[in-house]
Amino acid sequence: MTISKVLIANRGEIACRILRACREAGLATVAIYAQNDTGTIFTELADEAFLLEGDSIASTYLDQSQILEIARISGADAIHPGFGFLSERADFAQAVIDAGIQWVGPSPEAISKMGDKMTARITMRDAGVPVIPGEEIEETEEQAALMAIEQASHRVGYPLLLKASSGGGGKGMRSVDDPSQLESAALGARREAIAAFGDGRVYVERLLTGSKHVEIQVLADRHGRTIHLAERECSVQRRHQKVFEEAPCATMTEEIREAMGQAAVAAAEAVKYEGAGTVEFLLAPNGEFFFLEMNTRIQVEHPVTEMITGVDIVREQLRIAAGEPMSCPELSIRGHAIEVRLYAEDAQNNFLPAIGPLSIFKAPEGPGIRLDTGVRQGDEVTPNYDPMLAKLIVWAPNRTEALEKMRRALDEFVVLGCTTNIRFLRELCDQQEVIEGTTDTTTIDRIWPNGWTPSVTEQQKQSALVVAATAESLGLGKTKLQVSAEQNGPVSPFQIISRRFP
Repeated sequence: MTISKVLIANRGEIACRILRACREAGLATVAIYAQNDTGTIFTELADEAFLLEGDSIASTYLDQSQILEIARISGADAIHPGFGFLSERADFAQAVIDAGIQWVGPSPEAISKMGDKMTARITMRDAGVPVIPGEEIEETEEQAALMAIEQASHRVGYPLLLKASSGGGGKGMRSVDDPSQLESAALGARREAIAAFGDGRVYVERLLTGSKHVEIQVLADRHGRTIHLAERECSVQRRHQKVFEEAPCATMTEEIREAMGQAAVAAAEAVKYEGAGTVEFLLAPNGEFFFLEMNTRIQVEHPVTEMITGVDIVREQLRIAAGEPMSCPELSIRGHAIEVRLYAEDAQNNFLPAIGPLSIFKAPEGPGIRLDTGVRQGDEVTPNYDPMLAKLIVWAPNRTEALEKMRRALDEFVVLGCTTNIRFLRELCDQQEVIEGTTDTTTIDRIWPNGWTPSVTEQQKQSALVVAATAESLGLGKTKLQVSAEQNGPVSPFQIISRRFP
C-alpha cells in the first residue's frame, strides 16, 4: 500500500517532528488543531490544517469520529498518532483501519495485548522474557480486589509496587514499604486508575531498589524482520516521569545489551509487532533484568537513539506503514547522546505546572545540539496541555563530552515570562551520580528528599542569564550590570530597564 497524505492526530512538539519527517519523505500532510492551538508552529508546518470543534481535550484531540471525518474530507490515506492522546487506543487503531486508512503503528491486537499490563506480563512470561516477581489481580470489585492484593503481598514480599493494569506515566502506581500502608495505597491506586483509564484493576510487583530503568527500541516490518536499536537509560525520574535520558546506558556491557536486545525482539515477535515500539526493563545491579512494559508507539525520548544510530525512527514508521522493508542497517552505535525535558513548571515549588507568555525563548546553538519543540518566542503557555515545552538533545563522541555539551547548552538556554525547570536540569548535570553514570530510579528523591532548592551558584547563573536576555531584548550589548551579575550574583533586570529608560 502506498501512502501519499498523512494526517497527524496530535499537536505540539511531536506533531512538528512527524510533519518534518513527512515532508522529507515527500508526503503531503494534514494537521488538526483545537481553537487554543491556533497559530502554533505545527499548524503552519502542515500543508493543510483543520480546526477541531470543541472546547476540551475530549471533544478535540480525543474525538475519534471528528478526526476520522477530517481524514475523509482531506483525503488523508494514513494517520500517525504520535504519542499520548489516541496513540495507544486499540479501538482508534481499529476504527482507522475500518475506514480504509493506513494506521501508522502496530495492530490493534498488539496494542490491546501490551496495553493491559497484566496481560503483557503473562504474554512475556510465556515468551521466555523475564518479568519482575509479582502476581496479577483480576478481581474488579473493590473489597474482593483488596483481599486479593493483601494475600498476594504476603507472597511477593515488601517493599512492593502496586501498578494499574491499564496504567502509564506513573498513574495508578504506589510503592508500599510495609503492610500498614497497603490498604490506603491500594485504594489510592485504584481510584487514580479508574479516573485516568476507567479500569481500577491493579497488580502487585516486588519493588526492586537500586535498579536502572533501561529500554530497548525495536522496529519490525511486514517482511519478517524485527531488530533492536540498542538501549536508552531513563533512570532519572521524578514521580515516575522521565527527566533525563541517555543512550547508550553508561554501565551497559556488550553481553547484557545482547541479551536484553534479544529479549526485546522476542517480546515484539510474541505479539506479531509491526512498526516502532519500546520494551522497557529494570536492570538490577547484579546484571539481571526484568520486563516492565512495552510502549506501542513512538517514545518521547526516541531522539537519543536516533543520534547514536543515525536512524530516523519516524521515517522508518512511515516506510513500514506503507508496506516497505525498513531501511536500517545492522546496529552500529556511535558516540553518546543525552536528552532533557524542558517543562513549564516551578521546580522550587514541588514542580507545579506554570503558565505565562514566552516573552523570550532563546535556545542554545552549536554542533551536536538538537531542539525538538512545538513553541516559539511570543507563544502563551496555558494549563490546557502537558507542560513540556521542548526536548533538548546533545550528541558528542563520548559521555563526558556529551555531559559537558549539555551543561553549556542549558547555560545558554533562556526562557523569560514563564517559569521553567532549566536551572534544575542544569544543577542535575553536576550531581556526582549523573557524572559517574551510577543513577537509578531513586536518584532525584535521594539527592533532594525535601524538594529541589537551587544552590547559590545556580541562583547567580539564573540572574545573569535573565539580565543578559533582558538587555538583548532592549537592544543593549553586554552591560556592566550583566558582568556584575556573572561575577557577584543576583541583579534585577529592572535595573537594566531603569538604566535604559530613566
